[in-house]
Amino acid sequence: MIRALILGGTANASLLAAEIARAGIEAVYSYGGRTRAPADQPLPTRIGGFGGVAGLADYIRHAGITHLIDATHPFAAEMSRHAVEACTQTGTPLIALERAPWTKTPGDSWVEVADVNAIVVVLPESPAKIFLAIGRQHIAPFATKPHHVYTLRFVDPPEAPLPFAADVIVSRGPFTLDGELEMLRTRGIAWIVARNSGGAGARAKIDAARMLGIPVIMISRPRLPDRLRVESVAEVMHWLGHRTCLGA
Repeated sequence: MIRALILGGTANASLLAAEIARAGIEAVYSYGGRTRAPADQPLPTRIGGFGGVAGLADYIRHAGITHLIDATHPFAAEMSRHAVEACTQTGTPLIALERAPWTKTPGDSWVEVADVNAIVVVLPESPAKIFLAIGRQHIAPFATKPHHVYTLRFVDPPEAPLPFAADVIVSRGPFTLDGELEMLRTRGIAWIVARNSGGAGARAKIDAARMLGIPVIMISRPRLPDRLRVESVAEVMHWLGHRTCLGA
């Protein structure tokens, strides 16, 4: 009997949860807890961390988890590493549902960097209007360049004061190309800072940047341990021994 644990928080994780529920597979959906109002799921849901590798391994054992699906954000590197280690310790099969990264196309103006700290070095010295599309956990280094005018977009309103003055947009994706074009134009954005998250839900800002000739500072994905990785819900369902009606 299968009892799966989905490490979720992404659009693909929600698609997978819906398909697993339709197939009648027993599963638990886990949110990391960073979003105050996470989307409802058709599966039993838990919210919050596990307490590191040891805590996740204990949960796997005590909850009777037979299969683990890592469908977290491509930049949730710590959680993904913990999943690999916990599954190794418990002998639990692991698969990662991870969307393909974006690739540079003709017309894109990208500056690719390894991490957030490298971005601050790349930013122009003269004041510029910059859209930080990187989440609230990673904005602190930009306080060293407060002369820029920053626009931030969060799913939830910030609970604590930001480390610098910024225009904050509270909105949940996916975002449309027309909407992104309007946002970038009305705010006069000259630079975009983004993580290479991949997928369609967040891509509109990259396409809009190309159309408007706006340079993008793109953070490359973190390196993760070797693991079985697929890009579609159908492949995960096949791994679980079930067919799917989805093409995703």
